[in-house]
Amino acid sequence: MSDQMKVFGFGMPWESLYGYSQATQVGETVYVSGQLSHDRDGNFVGAGNFELQVRTTLGNLDLVLAQVGAERGQVVETTVLVKNLRDNFDMTARLHAEYFGEHRPASTVMGISDLALPDQLVEIGALVRLDAMP
Repeated sequence: MSDQMKVFGFGMPWESLYGYSQATQVGETVYVSGQLSHDRDGNFVGAGNFELQVRTTLGNLDLVLAQVGAERGQVVETTVLVKNLRDNFDMTARLHAEYFGEHRPASTVMGISDLALPDQLVEIGALVRLDAMP
């Protein structure tokens, strides 16, 4: 018997425009799409402010986790895409560690040349196991 697939979204315009969901759950595994810095109305937040973008992006990750009934401690892996990685690595590492506290998911941080939005400096995706005990 195969697991049912569930998709989750926030109704952001780009979900239908680009044909994706914020998260897809198959069994006890949730694949979270790369989150970025936007408010609940879909407006970009933090142009030129890397720390604000990371904090807002992680806040949006929290919204996805809540939607699927998960906690930060159930995140088993993150993928962090960063523009200007040499300039932004230390803050990326500090804010990632602050967000997760004592929890240490596997993580890949990649420096990239560009992201979807002109002012976007960071995008964070995650893999969640709902059966993991935080």
